Amino acid sequence: MPRPPLDGLIDDLYYLEGAPPYARLTLPPAPSALLIVNLGAPFRIRAGTDLQTAEYADGCVVTMRTRALEFGYPLRTRSVGVHVKPWGLAPFLPMPAAELCDRPVTVEQVWGRPAIAELRDRLATAPSPHEMLTLLEEELMRRLSETAGLGLIRHTSSVLAATNGAAMIGDLSVAAGVSSTHLAKRFKELIGVTPKRLARTYRLTAAVFAIDPAAPIDWGDLASGAGYFDQAHFGHEFRAFTGLTPTRYLEARRRFLREHPGHTLDGWPLPTD
Repeated sequence: MPRPPLDGLIDDLYYLEGAPPYARLTLPPAPSALLIVNLGAPFRIRAGTDLQTAEYADGCVVTMRTRALEFGYPLRTRSVGVHVKPWGLAPFLPMPAAELCDRPVTVEQVWGRPAIAELRDRLATAPSPHEMLTLLEEELMRRLSETAGLGLIRHTSSVLAATNGAAMIGDLSVAAGVSSTHLAKRFKELIGVTPKRLARTYRLTAAVFAIDPAAPIDWGDLASGAGYFDQAHFGHEFRAFTGLTPTRYLEARRRFLREHPGHTLDGWPLPTD
């Protein structure tokens, strides 16, 4: 966990090393962003509707997205990364987050080649994972900048998170004392998506995390509990976000559990190989 003030922007920093139990991993849209510094062989990402994958050697920056990403891992992987709150990348970006929506970029494109080359060298020669995470945290502290409107977006997004996307956007703008147009503009600049899109993402994510793949599922009850009008509405949203029907998603989750017993995998990522 990062120390203040990074804890208001970042959920956690992590170290990853080893042979993944899957060659590819699908990441549907979620209320989060990513920054990965790669220290091993390049990985590949296919974004949104792209037919081709792109190679990332130094790492990548991924803002809030509206389409699923497909990560292709090498036989062995090694990286340090940051799971970022939806608004958390804004103080570290030289461009509006909307420019990167559904368009992952290399860390070099954001911070420049000399900076990322130096950081990767320092990380690669650090004596332990703890030291590596400390170095990354220090780099983020050094790059932290003042960002106009961040307080507004952080507060409004936190209300959406607390209500699993059920809060009315109009009520949020009134409570914040700004117009809905101004709120949407700030959201696009700092998060990359509109408040309505973020609300939809929170709602579907909450529904997915309510799924227990080891137990029978009543899709109607699950949809109702998540605030969907009916099961058909839930199914449409699920497919729009993941490219799969809920039942196909559940089948894939159960297959992975059978093939990799004891392996911990959060509810959102979906192994595709």
